Amino acid sequence: QFTPSDVELRRPGKSYSIDTIRHFRERLNGSLYFILGRDAFVEIESWKNFQNLFSLSNFIVMTRPNLSQVSPIPRVLAPAFRYDQESSEWVHISGNKIFFKEINFLDISSTKVRELVQAGKSIRYLVPPEVEAYIEKHGLYQKGEV
Repeated sequence: QFTPSDVELRRPGKSYSIDTIRHFRERLNGSLYFILGRDAFVEIESWKNFQNLFSLSNFIVMTRPNLSQVSPIPRVLAPAFRYDQESSEWVHISGNKIFFKEINFLDISSTKVRELVQAGKSIRYLVPPEVEAYIEKHGLYQKGEV
């Protein structure tokens, strides 16, 4: 279950992931999972106290399909991890894990939405129902409009 939190909004000054993870670690029982994209993960060594992140939380790294990579773990992190062949998981010395999950990104653009509406085709599942209803109600993107 996901529950939004405004803890970072209420924090004065800069907000760092390590502080947010520590906040939830102190208040919650159970496992934490920090979700981020591959682009952010490969730059994690630029994060404040990045070495400590993995002992406090599991990580889920979202990747694009067929992304070629020699090692999914940045070199600076490698000494603290081992690859478990049986489970196909990267395990930190703390026992926390990094999970790599491929996701398919939808190729959605405002241009594509306009083209579909002009062609009389459905934009269902491409935009929220409220947006679809608004476009239909106000007759937006009809033929001849750009």
